Amino acid sequence: MVNWLGGEHAMAMTHGQLEERLHVDGLVLLRQMLQDSLDLHASRERRLQTVTDAGGAGRGSAEFGRERGLATIFGDVVVARIAYRAPGRADLHPADAVLNLPAEKHSHGLRRIAAVEAARGSFDAAAAAITRASGVRIGKRQVENLATRAGVDIDAFYAARAPGPGADTDAVVMTYDAKGVVMRPEALREATARNAASRKLSTRLSRGEKRYRKRMAEVACVYDLTPTPRTVADILPASDVERDKARPAPTAHGKWLTASVTDDAAAVITAGFNEAARRDPDHQRDWVALVDGNAHQIARIHAEAHTRKANVTIVVDFIHVIEYLWKAAWCFFTEGDRRVEAWVREHARAILAGRAGIVAAAIRRKATYHGLDPGQRQAADTAATYLTNKKPWLDYPTALAAGWPIATGVIEGACRYLVKDRMDITGARWGLPGAEAVLKLPALISNADFDDYWPWHLAQEQQRTHNARYLNGVIPAR
Repeated sequence: MVNWLGGEHAMAMTHGQLEERLHVDGLVLLRQMLQDSLDLHASRERRLQTVTDAGGAGRGSAEFGRERGLATIFGDVVVARIAYRAPGRADLHPADAVLNLPAEKHSHGLRRIAAVEAARGSFDAAAAAITRASGVRIGKRQVENLATRAGVDIDAFYAARAPGPGADTDAVVMTYDAKGVVMRPEALREATARNAASRKLSTRLSRGEKRYRKRMAEVACVYDLTPTPRTVADILPASDVERDKARPAPTAHGKWLTASVTDDAAAVITAGFNEAARRDPDHQRDWVALVDGNAHQIARIHAEAHTRKANVTIVVDFIHVIEYLWKAAWCFFTEGDRRVEAWVREHARAILAGRAGIVAAAIRRKATYHGLDPGQRQAADTAATYLTNKKPWLDYPTALAAGWPIATGVIEGACRYLVKDRMDITGARWGLPGAEAVLKLPALISNADFDDYWPWHLAQEQQRTHNARYLNGVIPAR
């Protein structure tokens, strides 16, 4: 390579051409260096007297030079090592354990790239990125399998983490949401699959069939928040003077995300509580749960809090409340009527001031006063019912005075980039293992924990793939 770079031909090349040539030749050189290193390992491997498996059975004979292939980030190499054998029993290769070789053909380096790229885009795009970076050609299904293997230890990684520091004055905020993911038929929940089958036509989608192609991805986020007390005027200023004086919303920090398409809402909410307890094991800080009003989520939060004897304040997202107000408003105003903005603002400020029940009654009275029939007033009645049913969790005066958040923007954004942007790709239909991996890996990366997770994951792979095969989990010294 050095001689070629010093030649006349290289001197006539552009820097882009030089880059391309050096990248290709560099990969060839690095592959050869890795192969030479593996060959050196093989030449120095000593014959062991005793190799015993986890069940206590020994391997009495040894076969030198047993080879296996390994696809690496530099290209394909061959690993030669001693195989210890016994009739009727699987061979043991202590050198594999020393090198921590994967069970499959592809190296941990390729697995890492597949994990990162699969979290960003489609499996096809991830395969193309691997080829561009390493020259290794890899199939779409192989990328999915590698990404799945990469994510198998994420739950255990978080369960094993020690409590992190947190300011005593910070609130611990938990927020939960869910979004549907289009699944393959065999990956649907049983009830959903039955509903989908009952609506199936042979030539086109029938009414409701599209909805029954999905499985809910449950998403949880936990973060610390330094309280910033605010007032109604800070949220919905009534004048330019109030707008200029408005205090900013509190800022989330230390965000942690998790998502699952296999676990139900109860399990994901439990994971969120586990993370909150990790941050505040003695429950010395305020715990706040932000939701969009989903009754099942609220019930599960109450149940989890009761089990843990934790005091958790539930707050329903104010943005969802405003959406209900807007839908009710169109029962009373025509499109383009500017009075609608003042009406929505007035009632929204009243709800922020703690008068949700009064607003609900006022909406119903207005619908009655205008003589609207049931069809015309449906949105108004829906909004009033929502405000009445969710009133226990619409205590915005307390939340604002305490400096807590009242909107679920954090989890809404997480659902967008964890689920919609990655998994709602046109034509995508997911199996459970691939969907679960692609949900958990972006969450891990978003939490800035990938670099800590990866060596921990490789240590678990060492234990699973190699150590567990030997007596007492001890690999004999070579």
